[in-house]
Amino acid sequence: MSIELKYDSVAALVAAAEKAGEPISALVLRQQAAQLEKTEQEIYDQMAETYKVMAACIEPGCAEDLRSTSGLTGGSAFKMRKAVESGKTLTGGVLGGALYRALAVSELNAAMGRVVAAPTAGSCGILPAALLTMQNDLGCSEHDCVMALFTASAVGMVIATNACVAGAQGGCQAECGSAAAMAAAAIVELAGGTPAQASDAVAIALKNILGLVCDPVAGLVEIPCIKRNASGVAGAFVAAELALAGIGSAIPADETILAMKKVGDAMSSSLKETAEGGLAATPTGQKLYEQVFGTAPAAGGGCASCGACGGR
Repeated sequence: MSIELKYDSVAALVAAAEKAGEPISALVLRQQAAQLEKTEQEIYDQMAETYKVMAACIEPGCAEDLRSTSGLTGGSAFKMRKAVESGKTLTGGVLGGALYRALAVSELNAAMGRVVAAPTAGSCGILPAALLTMQNDLGCSEHDCVMALFTASAVGMVIATNACVAGAQGGCQAECGSAAAMAAAAIVELAGGTPAQASDAVAIALKNILGLVCDPVAGLVEIPCIKRNASGVAGAFVAAELALAGIGSAIPADETILAMKKVGDAMSSSLKETAEGGLAATPTGQKLYEQVFGTAPAAGGGCASCGACGGR
């Protein structure tokens, strides 16, 4: 069956999948193969390589002595993994596994390791953690996890088309929020949920992170970004659990995406990656800036790249 697939709304993706009687991922794979004039196997193999890079981040990201270039972060994934393996977690191995994997990928990013921007480097730990946890802790096949990446990608494209995925434009809600929404849709599909349930999960994940600011301490994608990746994957599992239980979202996914855009547009520039507000402007945040760069930040903050925006 030939179906025209557009990435301008989640509702359109759901309608197409329901009409075809297939998961969203199958339609996306077929459409991408046709658009790029390649076979479905070739497109799948490309996505499988992406998944392999994601998986390869976990072990080096969990190294006990891993530290970022700035020295501000590193070693959290090791601690979380140790807690999971010792059975000393409050919420069990599945969520604990997702948390340490999200931390591992994010810490590897901060240490200048090779990661997949999913959809950004600052939110790179959420989607890999979700998929790898579904595979390693809940028994999903690698093939199905690779296919779920097509569903996640479709959701990401809709968000990018109608809102944004950059913290500098929409705050962290646009980065970790988008990643959590993408991961939630992927989890639902992997768990055997319907396309409509995947849409509900997207909406719930975004609603639960709506308004989150981007306030990197010292202008570096480390504090609080790394721990927000852990929170983001937890939020993705929460959204998926609710949707799979038949709990829908009162506000549709597409309206939630547009609301996120409006919130981002209304957000002060000091809360959109400039390191002029939020946690970056706290006394400790200012001290950490001085610790990294050997000088106090300009009045009003400023990012780590040049500080030129600090006087605005």
